[in-house]
Amino acid sequence: MRGNEAGGAEAGGAEADFALDYCPEHPLDLARTLSPLQRGRGDPTSQWMPDGSVWRTQRTPLGPASLHLEPWRSGAKETVVRARAWGPGAEWSLARVPALLGEGDDPEALDLAAAAARPVPGWPASAVAALASVQRRRPGVRLTRTELVLEAAVPAVLEQKVTGVEARRAWRRLLLQHGEVPPGPAPEAMRVVLTPEGWRSIPDHDWHRAGVGPQRMRTVRRVAAVASALERTLELGRGGPAIVAALTSIPGVGVWTAAEITQRSHGDPDAVSVGDAHLSHVVGHYVTGERTDDDGMLALLAPFAGQRQRVVRFITLSGVTGPRFGPKATIEDHRAR
Repeated sequence: MRGNEAGGAEAGGAEADFALDYCPEHPLDLARTLSPLQRGRGDPTSQWMPDGSVWRTQRTPLGPASLHLEPWRSGAKETVVRARAWGPGAEWSLARVPALLGEGDDPEALDLAAAAARPVPGWPASAVAALASVQRRRPGVRLTRTELVLEAAVPAVLEQKVTGVEARRAWRRLLLQHGEVPPGPAPEAMRVVLTPEGWRSIPDHDWHRAGVGPQRMRTVRRVAAVASALERTLELGRGGPAIVAALTSIPGVGVWTAAEITQRSHGDPDAVSVGDAHLSHVVGHYVTGERTDDDGMLALLAPFAGQRQRVVRFITLSGVTGPRFGPKATIEDHRAR
């Protein structure tokens, strides 16, 4: 990292409140590292720009912030990310840019090339070798850690037992209606997520119009009510039973939702989204050519205990989508009721 300076750098024609150049000592794929944070292309909190830069808005402990991350290479092997931030949470956000971009992650903990040299239970040798090739081609993919638990929790709850289209629509509508306009020159359609009190105060009818039923609405309110306690789970590390227990102690938050949260806020390399409608089929199809269920998926991932989320990331990066079975899900529109 090359210093943390107040002001001086510009983005969108506006001088930043704080700026720094982050120079990681490892390859970095900015877009793929941050991609789990974007809830669809219309996400008001995360926008990928045509020039390869990324805009993020954040609700930090010190207040709202807009963060602009612009990658470029200053040498044959050196990646530099120019980070600029605005708002009360600008300095907090810049201090956590390294963690956001995976500096605390340990991708070398998963050595798929070494795994390919020995039998892996349940895996054909060709599948391990193919995944090792994905890892070799994507050395810059790291696991992000936002250190913002509520920010990860609300959209995870909205995604419970509905299609992705419906969840993304609800997230976007709620933020555009109730979110805060971000500081600085962030794109016009962006918003900062609500405070815990803000989430709890959204009227029932606005949840209804966003297509969010009473169960998910109540779960978001419960999560927001204990937001401070959830943020303290960051002190427990990147994952593990204690963090999962704290999250799942909230009625309406199960193991799937907990995994979706810790993958983003904590940078958990092992969290698997058990209960996902499609993930088990994708993993099974990639490894064996056949669909499987959650138990089958967990059995296939067991040889990689401690790094199962990283294995899942590489499987999804391979481009495999899994077989298509059964009728497509339909979206029930609750807004007119």
